Amino acid sequence: IYLSGLVGFLLVLTAEARVGNSSQLQFCSETEQCLLFDLICETDQYEVRHYDSVRWVSTNETSYFMEIAAMRAFRRLYEYITGANENGKKIQMTAPVVVKMSDKKFWEMGVYTTSFLLPAEHQMNPPKPTNDKVYIHDMPDMKMYVRSYGGWMTSLSDKNKANSLSSALDSVGAKYKKGFHYAVGYNR
Repeated sequence: IYLSGLVGFLLVLTAEARVGNSSQLQFCSETEQCLLFDLICETDQYEVRHYDSVRWVSTNETSYFMEIAAMRAFRRLYEYITGANENGKKIQMTAPVVVKMSDKKFWEMGVYTTSFLLPAEHQMNPPKPTNDKVYIHDMPDMKMYVRSYGGWMTSLSDKNKANSLSSALDSVGAKYKKGFHYAVGYNR
């Protein structure tokens, strides 16, 4: 899968979901619905975006490498949207796929939380997962710093991009939560 990555850092945690037509975002063309946001400001280094509270289906996986964890987690979440839920209901795939990553040393084991955005029609009352490793998760209303990049999302590329964004934010004295970040993938 070719992923165009978007790496974001949590700025402020502070509702209603903004899941909508993918035609509203030029980089979200592979699904009918995408996570929508309001652009607050933009520099040559990053954007600041506001996201409304939304509901996701999520799972955690422990591994040394994001690629292995994301593959296992993706499979588990794919089973949920293809009917492994209390209603046996098929749920439309949306974008993006989000991976929450703790900042860790390359040789350390980490927990990776992978999430699929639930479509607008399932935001209020999603089917309950049948796999006990899969859960419904509410992401609060938030502002995020985002740096976009093209190419494959890998542990190495993600770490480099996240460090570059963190350095840019630190150089201007920006305040943000440290210790984790989100890697966000879109098929293109």
